[in-house]
Amino acid sequence: MASLSRALRVAATRPPRSLARRPELCPLSSGARPTAEKNVPYQRTLKEERGPSAAAQGPSRPLPSTADVVVIGGGSLGCQTLYHLAKLGVSGALLLERGRLTSGTTWHTAGLLWQLRPSDVEVELLAHTRRVVSRDLPEETGLHTGWVPNGGLFIASSRQRLLEYQRLMSLGKAYSVESHVLSPAETKTLYPLMNVDDLYGTLYVPGDGTIDPAGTCSALARAATARAAQIIENCPVTSIRVRTDDFGVRRVAAVETEHGSIQTPCVVNCAGVWAGAVGRMAGVKVPLVAMHHAYVVTERIEGIQNMPNVRDHDASIYLRLQGDALSVGGYEANPIFWEEVSDKFAFGLFDLDWEVFGQHIEGAVNRVPVLEKTGVKSTVCGPESFTPDHKPLMGEAPELRGFFLGCGFNSAGMMLGGGCGQELAHWIVHGRPEKDMYGYDIRRFHCSLTGHGRWIRERSHESYAKNYSIVFPHDEPLAGRNMRTGPLHEELLAQGCVFQERHGWERPGWFTPEGTAPVLPYDYYGAYGNRAHQDHAYGKLLADEHTFDFPPHHDVIKQECLACRGAAAVFDMSYFGKFYLVGLDARKAADWLFSADVSRPPGSTVYTCMLNHRGGTESDLTVSRLAPGPQASPLAPAFEGDGYYLAVGGAAAQHNSSYILAALQDRRFRCQLIDSSEALGLISIQGPASRAILQEVLDADLSNEAFPFSTHKLVTAAGHLRFTAVQTGVHHDSRLYLLGPGTTSTALRHDPSGCDP
Repeated sequence: MASLSRALRVAATRPPRSLARRPELCPLSSGARPTAEKNVPYQRTLKEERGPSAAAQGPSRPLPSTADVVVIGGGSLGCQTLYHLAKLGVSGALLLERGRLTSGTTWHTAGLLWQLRPSDVEVELLAHTRRVVSRDLPEETGLHTGWVPNGGLFIASSRQRLLEYQRLMSLGKAYSVESHVLSPAETKTLYPLMNVDDLYGTLYVPGDGTIDPAGTCSALARAATARAAQIIENCPVTSIRVRTDDFGVRRVAAVETEHGSIQTPCVVNCAGVWAGAVGRMAGVKVPLVAMHHAYVVTERIEGIQNMPNVRDHDASIYLRLQGDALSVGGYEANPIFWEEVSDKFAFGLFDLDWEVFGQHIEGAVNRVPVLEKTGVKSTVCGPESFTPDHKPLMGEAPELRGFFLGCGFNSAGMMLGGGCGQELAHWIVHGRPEKDMYGYDIRRFHCSLTGHGRWIRERSHESYAKNYSIVFPHDEPLAGRNMRTGPLHEELLAQGCVFQERHGWERPGWFTPEGTAPVLPYDYYGAYGNRAHQDHAYGKLLADEHTFDFPPHHDVIKQECLACRGAAAVFDMSYFGKFYLVGLDARKAADWLFSADVSRPPGSTVYTCMLNHRGGTESDLTVSRLAPGPQASPLAPAFEGDGYYLAVGGAAAQHNSSYILAALQDRRFRCQLIDSSEALGLISIQGPASRAILQEVLDADLSNEAFPFSTHKLVTAAGHLRFTAVQTGVHHDSRLYLLGPGTTSTALRHDPSGCDP
């Protein structure tokens, strides 16, 4: 077989692929087609025996007429979700798989499990997966899941990277995850075949390991069916039937297959790469894309046995122990998009494109030099689903009650499957997960973005390409920008505003004295024939922010704060969620949702929390009571009954509106929630001089006596109606908000937390 070094030379000398230009999308796909007969480096898979096709044989068992929950997709997430539903006592849980279990993407996964991630929630999710595969399943079923705890090494080729790992180690201590920072010499002792000359150190996690997908899914299936769950293979889903109830709410009614229908109130979309197609059956937008993801398996390497798995983030590669060989993979800057996802694809792989994969070889050879003369035993290139922020898609879809997502795991489905399967099952049964899963909840994306092809494509590419980049606190995406801009965007940009992206909004972050810094159209970091931006002002400023220390813009904000201390600061808060809750039962709904008493006279404004049915806090917001009227105004709709204006933090606006709508539907309140976030601008003037500044442009008396604490009124500014609310009634800390279409002002500073309404 060819060695890795020879493959690198071939890739380097091969002529570049010609790319056909498409006007609407960058040309990212290759001409590769799936091939059915390739092997992955596991002792066994759940691939069917040779003989008559599974599809011709029909379902593996008769279909029931009803089910409490139907899980679509028999990969890692589908099996884990079914198992945890059964453990919660859901006896009517059913899994439908169009082919055989694991036949989509799970069967060829690398199966790595790293215990440490930058998020505390993810550390907990990973810990549960490890417990399931290493302890729970073997005890319950007597089956070996293929769990191999050979440990993991994180490679630091820079001081910043080592600092990142030290932060990971500190987080791990809080969750009893054993880890050690090793010097280069200690690393060499642990891993003699490794080149450590360019290292600053490593992070060693002895409890990391690998998972066998076939062994794990077999054990999950046995444990789930032992608790009365059902699994039906060779049964493709053809459609999802939806009903509209008496209150106009769309709900799941049934799942249709080629062999019959199953009535159910709940569907879980665990279809992986095919999750978008399943979503379209129900009118649900699933923001993910399919890409080729590859690794190669080497010939035998003397001395590699029992070595830990390696993650060299700076080289964007991983090295997975494969018995007496290594699997070598990574994340490249120019991944191949699978443009036309085939619904006939099962236990298949693509031919490896060495031109794309070759960029990983140099880093692998540098890290383990013996690879230069080691042959390639097999190549594994299969489809995986990737999302705009490289996090999974979970939770109930806002468009359809009873339709849950458990997909988009960015090649980490085996690793996160146990923890996410448990939380998803709890979500379905109890109405919410046990842990704070906001970062995974599909409602983290605004509804205007989840169906936007260019935004999904750009952000998914950037998240893939930067998967191994250092996660800095003040980093910002360059892809999918300028999707949602407020009415003050151009004025602020001309004043030197450096924008941050939150929930699709371009919101003011800070102001640079160096001139304008616009966010340019996405350049795919120079991939796919695009020309990378040169001398990009925004990119240069962002590079300076790549630090774990206080970034440079903190000094700028300090100067702005000091300048405003004796006067006022103006905040552009147009990215905030702006909603109207109106109708005959709006007061009952407000009493149910909010912790404070908001049933005050029209003209009142109350700062309050929004609670869930368990008494937990969903958000904090301001609620302003409106006077009913038959005529709509530029600032309020016409309504009967009661009405409230809600101002919600922009980063959580979609989550909050979805929660409110669900509460209205479940409690059957006769009222509606109107989203005016895109139509209205919002600016906040805060500080001791705020009243004096506004008094010059408004026709209202802003004194404490005429305009007391926690009130609002309609006023005019420059001949236009504006809504003004006073949040604090003392002169040295006055806060006034102006709401209206076409609001104009110059912002001096913006609170980057986005949490203070």
